[in-house]
Amino acid sequence: MVLVLIVILPFAGSLLTAFLLRTSSRSLPASIAGVVTATVVFFTAALYPLVSNGGVFRFEIEWLPQIGVNFTLRLDAFAWLFAMMVSIIGVLVVLYARYYMSEEDPVPRFFSFLLAFMGSMLGIILSGNVILLSVFWELTSLTSFLLISYWNQNPAARDGARMALTVTATGGFCLLVGLVILGNIAGSYDLDVILSSADVIKAHPLYLTCLVLILLGAFTKSAQFPFHFWLPNAMAAPTPVSAYLHSATMVKAGVFLLARLSPALSGTYDWFMLVGLAGILTLLLGAYFAMFQQDLKGLLAYSTISHLGLITTLLSLGSPLATVAAIFHMVNHATFKASLFMAAGIIDHETGTRDMRRLSGLLRHLPITGRLAMVASAAMAGVPLLNGFLSKEMFFAEAVETHAHSWLDTATPYLAVLASAFSVAYSIRFIYSVFFGPPSTDLPNQHPHEPPRWMRFPIEFLVIACLVVGIVPNLTIGPFLHAAAVSVLGQSTPQYSLSVWHGLNIPFLMSLVALSAGCAIFVGFRKYFARCDGPPVFRHFAGQRIFERVLVTVSWRWARSLEIWLGTRRLQPQLRWITLLGFLAALLPLYLAGFQSRAISPSDLNVPFLGLWMIGCCLALGTAYLAKYHRLAALVMLGGVGLIVCITFLWLSAPDLALTQLLVEIVTTVLILLGLRWLPKRVAALKEEMTFRSRFRRFRDFLLAAACGVGMAFISYAVMTMTVPDAISNFFLDNAYSQGGGRNVVNVILVDFRGFDTLGEITVLGIVALTVYALLRRFRPAPDSLAPPAQQQVQSLFDEEQPDRHSGDTVRDYLLVPSVIMQWLFPVIITLALYVFIRGHDLPGGGFSAGLTMSIAFLLQYLSGGTRWAEERLRVLPLRWMGSGLITAGGAGIGAWLFGYPFLTSHSRYLELPLIGTVPAATAMIFDLGVFLLVVGSTVLILVALAHQSIRINRIRALDEPRKGAE
Repeated sequence: MVLVLIVILPFAGSLLTAFLLRTSSRSLPASIAGVVTATVVFFTAALYPLVSNGGVFRFEIEWLPQIGVNFTLRLDAFAWLFAMMVSIIGVLVVLYARYYMSEEDPVPRFFSFLLAFMGSMLGIILSGNVILLSVFWELTSLTSFLLISYWNQNPAARDGARMALTVTATGGFCLLVGLVILGNIAGSYDLDVILSSADVIKAHPLYLTCLVLILLGAFTKSAQFPFHFWLPNAMAAPTPVSAYLHSATMVKAGVFLLARLSPALSGTYDWFMLVGLAGILTLLLGAYFAMFQQDLKGLLAYSTISHLGLITTLLSLGSPLATVAAIFHMVNHATFKASLFMAAGIIDHETGTRDMRRLSGLLRHLPITGRLAMVASAAMAGVPLLNGFLSKEMFFAEAVETHAHSWLDTATPYLAVLASAFSVAYSIRFIYSVFFGPPSTDLPNQHPHEPPRWMRFPIEFLVIACLVVGIVPNLTIGPFLHAAAVSVLGQSTPQYSLSVWHGLNIPFLMSLVALSAGCAIFVGFRKYFARCDGPPVFRHFAGQRIFERVLVTVSWRWARSLEIWLGTRRLQPQLRWITLLGFLAALLPLYLAGFQSRAISPSDLNVPFLGLWMIGCCLALGTAYLAKYHRLAALVMLGGVGLIVCITFLWLSAPDLALTQLLVEIVTTVLILLGLRWLPKRVAALKEEMTFRSRFRRFRDFLLAAACGVGMAFISYAVMTMTVPDAISNFFLDNAYSQGGGRNVVNVILVDFRGFDTLGEITVLGIVALTVYALLRRFRPAPDSLAPPAQQQVQSLFDEEQPDRHSGDTVRDYLLVPSVIMQWLFPVIITLALYVFIRGHDLPGGGFSAGLTMSIAFLLQYLSGGTRWAEERLRVLPLRWMGSGLITAGGAGIGAWLFGYPFLTSHSRYLELPLIGTVPAATAMIFDLGVFLLVVGSTVLILVALAHQSIRINRIRALDEPRKGAE
């Protein structure tokens, strides 16, 4: 359960801070976030003894075991190291943000998003099932979108967030497809099984397809070429977000995934070329672009891209020592890059600008921050006695080794030295341009000073880590790095040394060359750096411009063309396309499979049943004929068709379906009838003016509807007459009582065997109800529908013409009798709904039928007394009903986990109750209760939306009457 707490606590903290008032001070949400992140650090650190010696700590809850999708959390030393990095830097970022964020900002929302992102990232790290990993992967894309667009009043923040979400979510979809293929190749989605199936995966024909899809997901998340352009545009986010997302978390997710899956996917020429080419291009181009940036965060963003390319290049080599170096540099980069982002935030906070052309001589005003930034920049440049030097020297050592006989392998050492020289140049530029030189006179804030002590503490902590790890690596990071390497590489973990001095060797000479060349580049181009407006050669090659052009092409040209060709605002053509596509989707598999049914013989015909369906066909034709001009008559005939279907279910011995069909017909007929009240009137005389085009359109629609109807009839007949030895229906019939504890097979399927499907269906039902409500809130009836209905007008005329008649003889008094009866039926129908609900597990009924029955009770109250009368007496809160239904249904599934069973597993037994007898007592009844509550809430919400139209129209009439009187 500790692993569950590590993942759940950030989400719980996110919910808690989200409910704080927007005007809350920074201290309260920051304190909540600090306690949550510190608790995560404590729990994660306490688990180290379990994984320090190569152990794997697992927690698994069966979710969908039949398809291999379980909620599995897995912690080894590599995941532990990453989780510690994410959580420790999370604590420091929370402390930093407490002082960075303004009181005028909605600070609770910021910490809510930050904690949700932290939980998503920890979910990626601890996932032991690749499908679960994909879920958390997409959550990081969504939560990072919210963080990047936090200052949504800023167009740059909105554009950067949109770009980041588009790129990473597209890559996430590719990743999901790749992981599904990978799981099918390995025979399981469990991470341990996949990692142990390397030979099977690499020998499979779909290996390259799977590899490309997974790499697309990793490259987009870690901003690898050619997907690097989104990261600099994400710098519009607040600096704490940049320090967290772009140093230790989001951009590290891609390289984490590559390292995690490298035992199963690496070691092939395809891996080396694809990963190596992307990595070395990203390393070189990122460092080159970073030298010419004028924005502090822009420089750090491109340097981040470059270092991510370094890690990717190491992972491409496929050697054990390169993997160790990659893991080492992941941690080192997180420490010095997070401290540099925070230092840039302090500079921006104190001076009011991040433009290096306006910054100069700040060491006089920020002496402590300046010195801390110098040390962190030196670590980024790979200066000896700092952590960045150690991992970069390991990179040089692996670059000179021969891993694959190709031009890329030959060029890697030279490109690595060149990129490192660029890294030295932009690190020197960062320090020299900001902290040295004459004092700046062009600052928005002319009096910068050191920030509060605790705002600077996170930078001090991280810089000290850079120094300590760089000086005594074996005593600090050494044991943790070795344990992480063993968890990834297993028996192939190499012998390596983290000593500061390895003698005068080739990697050390490469480091000296890179340091010297970097200093020379800075000295030679210092004046050009100060006035440049972009990198030479590649100045007009902007990834953002390409991205925007692709979006314009897709969304404007292609999508616009399709919209012009297929799109319409009219409902009828939209329904025509939906129906046609559904018909083709059903026809294609039948055509390919050669589906056939038994021929109809005279003995199959039942004269009464045939006559019943002939009546149904006539009603259907009448509905189609009258729908355009006589809607009420068409609705009556449509209800008749539904009644015929209901009788058909009874005829075919399906009383549960017949009951559901009858209740659905009642509810939908009334709701449609209420909706027809507000549609514009159609004049039957227009029928004589129909053109050839309109007649052809109606005939075409008739043929399409007839084809779909005949097709469904054919499929239904074929399914009912074909003989399948191992039909799935036999399984349900044989196991409904023994495993589900119920004799009503249909209900047992809905709440037990296929309960997850039902949970999805009721969720969709709730979404539909909310959509209908949202649409009707903005709906304005046609002008010719504003007048009272004809029945009300006749009643008014009748009362005016015969005012002396006894009140008992008026039409209103005749209408009063059914109105009172409808109101009296309320408790009766509620009792009936309760009866239908309780009997559902063994007899026709259940939560869905009971919910519809209960909805009819509310319908009658609104119809009999009117909207105001009903709502004055019935405190109906449909949203609470819907929410309670979803929570109850989901809670029934989660409750099974508490007893060690898969999600939505049901337990059943029968109880002997006094005076009542034997009654079923299945836990599926709790799930069925959730279905009941959501069906009632959704139906009543639609009813309320329709009923409130009458209140709105009365208000319009009340406003119009004085105006008409004045005229």
